[in-house]
Amino acid sequence: MTSRQIVHRTLKFEAPFRIPRHLWLLPWASLHFPRELARIQRDFPDDIVYSPPFFKKNPPTKGEEYEPGIFIDEWGSRIENRQRGIIGEVKEPFLKSWKDVDSVRPPLERLSVDTSRVNEFCRASDQYVLAGCRVRLFEQLQFLRKSENLYIDLADPPPEFFLLLERIHHFYKQELELWACTEVDALLFSDDWGGQKSLLISPARWRRIFKPLYKEYVEIAHRSGKAIFMHSDGYIMDIIPDLVEIGVDALNAQIFCMDIESLGRLFRGKITFWGEIDRQHILPYGTPEEIRTAVARVWGSLYDHGGVIAQCEFGIGARPENVRLVFEAWNSLPSVPQVPFA
Repeated sequence: MTSRQIVHRTLKFEAPFRIPRHLWLLPWASLHFPRELARIQRDFPDDIVYSPPFFKKNPPTKGEEYEPGIFIDEWGSRIENRQRGIIGEVKEPFLKSWKDVDSVRPPLERLSVDTSRVNEFCRASDQYVLAGCRVRLFEQLQFLRKSENLYIDLADPPPEFFLLLERIHHFYKQELELWACTEVDALLFSDDWGGQKSLLISPARWRRIFKPLYKEYVEIAHRSGKAIFMHSDGYIMDIIPDLVEIGVDALNAQIFCMDIESLGRLFRGKITFWGEIDRQHILPYGTPEEIRTAVARVWGSLYDHGGVIAQCEFGIGARPENVRLVFEAWNSLPSVPQVPFA
């Protein structure tokens, strides 16, 4: 069974012979632990990869995203970074005043994907291939307006807010439609919706403004026979029922910010949990026993003949021995869990 088949069976709850693996890697880890990382990747190869975008025209960025200094993203947002290997923060929003909303220019260069090269990449791999797009509606609004301004906007949205939202959304639909015509296995989008203990805006406001737009992303994927994956950091328990309802196939979330057993009781068998293992405490500070217990807890609570991907992030603060032990722990589990935590 190929990696692609293992992931496909996982998404369909068709009992693959093992849990698929996916290591998320920040440049920080490559800079600080190159030898340890190479051994992890050798011993636990990924079942999921991202297709390069193969742009014919490069998006108009300036600077280096993961290097200290100023980085200007493809939408014109100015991002300041102070540490090599991680992403910085927006210090100066592109759209300071709503009177300048017409100056926002979608980066059409991201639509210059060489689809023939993408298809060649997919055919050359037996791994499950995710689209190399960058769809992040809420985050892009934050980058353009800066977070504190955006929260004020959302409290009483001016007409220009909806004009900007529709402009970004229309562009992202174009990007997803483009990737849907390639041979990738899945499309994806991401937005960080959660704080440590609650959603960043009210669930009602989220449902009114953003849920219908996400539903359109899901429909684009499913019309083309693709799965759709979503990422969000933070506590997002309140909107997971909505993500299940609109048809999100795989969700990467900080499940350790929520009650994992409740997630299992409510959503096991309805959506695939694309990781993760706690990167706030377990990966940087956990003991071997705590790591094994964390993996068993995720598996026992969420697995249902599939529906779980062994994903974790090797990012800032994570210890390489703990990342390695995460995948060793997944490998040591029997094929059918005894549901010790559910």
